[in-house]
Amino acid sequence: MAPKRKGHWLKWPVAAATAVACLWLVFNIYATGQAVWAVGALVLFAVGFFVYFANVAFPYRYLFPGLAGMAIFVLFPMLFTMQIGFTNYSSANLLTQERAAAYLLEQMAPGEGEPYAFTLHAEGTGYRIIVAPKQDEEPDAAKAAELQKQTFVTPPLALISPRPPGVIVMLPLAEGSFQPNDPLPLAEVLKRRKVLSELQLKLPDGKVLSYAGVREFGVLEPVWKRNDDGSLTLLKTGQVAKPNPQSGFFEFEGGEKIQPGYKVGIGWGNYARMVNDPEFRGPFFTIFLWTVGFAGLTVLFTLIVGCTLAVLLNWEALPGRTVYRTLLFLPYAVPGFISILVFKGLFNQNFGEINAILDALFGIRPAWFADPFLAKTMILIVNTWLGYPYIMVLCTGLIKAIPSDLYEASAIAGAGPLTNFFRITAPLIIKPLTPLLISSFAFNFNNFVLIWLLTGGRPDFLNTRVPAGTTDILVSYTYRIAFQDSGQNFGLAAAISTVIFFLVALLSMANLRLAKVQADPAK
Repeated sequence: MAPKRKGHWLKWPVAAATAVACLWLVFNIYATGQAVWAVGALVLFAVGFFVYFANVAFPYRYLFPGLAGMAIFVLFPMLFTMQIGFTNYSSANLLTQERAAAYLLEQMAPGEGEPYAFTLHAEGTGYRIIVAPKQDEEPDAAKAAELQKQTFVTPPLALISPRPPGVIVMLPLAEGSFQPNDPLPLAEVLKRRKVLSELQLKLPDGKVLSYAGVREFGVLEPVWKRNDDGSLTLLKTGQVAKPNPQSGFFEFEGGEKIQPGYKVGIGWGNYARMVNDPEFRGPFFTIFLWTVGFAGLTVLFTLIVGCTLAVLLNWEALPGRTVYRTLLFLPYAVPGFISILVFKGLFNQNFGEINAILDALFGIRPAWFADPFLAKTMILIVNTWLGYPYIMVLCTGLIKAIPSDLYEASAIAGAGPLTNFFRITAPLIIKPLTPLLISSFAFNFNNFVLIWLLTGGRPDFLNTRVPAGTTDILVSYTYRIAFQDSGQNFGLAAAISTVIFFLVALLSMANLRLAKVQADPAK
């Protein structure tokens, strides 16, 4: 019989405490109204307990943390983003329908009757407030006795009692001593504005006064009234606003929308907009083509530059190869965002060194940031500078692995450097390099930092409802839609993000397929 391990008795108490904590977390998620995510969390916790406490699931104990992490940090954000892509979620449609209705019902407007002026006075360790109709002069201490019989306070503020009816004493609001008979100056009243805004003063005739300004209280009445069918009535005009499940707004009969809106499902509306809306379709497809071209040309140019330098640095007769290799690797060693900002200054039309050299040699000062073609050219130049060291290092390592006997036999046959490169070097390094080039393409497909720091996506397209730039790629375009546009459209941005996800997923699948073919050439 195997001896029991030390501390084995702690297993079940710890498991019970963990289970209680998990159930508490699930309950809190459900209490926020997220029933689906609560069920998902419950399933995840249940599977975890099964894996770690059931002997039949023993082999999965080492896999479960990784799978759970993937579910939480990859699957959950992906599903959440996809779900938002099927809604009208935006800066104008942030709330739920119930919360939007509650917001409207909370609105108050000045009612009939004259406002009341008020003064605030020190009273012992607290303060008292005196109100009077505004057409009179500001109330003074002589009128206090009469006013004390007309006004009293309702919660939420506590009272210091016993006090004569109508003398409202608030608990201390700030430090300071003031003369009891003199009203507090305006600056001191403003310091206590938050507490004053919570006061409600009820008059004997039933009127309830609320804080209405720096020096006055007034009668506030609700603007909207809820009807039995869920619609709202504007009390001032009697118009009825009904919820529209297609637009996500309460609307009058004539179609006028009432802000704020609420989130509703719109199906494939955001995806259809990418195809059917002419004002959106034009920039979107142009940006998509530029994104593919930008990523593809970057890979091509970095491959040409990096591979060429790797071949040259592999030439044994070249003096100082180590120094050259170190200097050429420096762009990769410097943080990318620093290099991008440096290039942004170098390409400045008026003060940049690049235009200063071009002006001295050819008398031209290109508008790198204003002309779309030049802006794209600049982006490719900068990204090639940032990317070629990576390809150069890869090619250097692959070239080192090529047997030197092949080059010796080629030299005996009288072949030149170009023949050696195209007949020996390129065919032997292209297969192991292909998956890495696909990864580089996928990285540049989402290279937000370069675009945002260098051009910000500009220059912009003209006459488009959705802001879009000629140098935007899909990820920067999505960012502008979600966070830069005055009408931030999170649903549309989520739909574009979903499209980007599937495009990158296809690239990853192609990468894995190529890696599999490389590992098993027979297939």
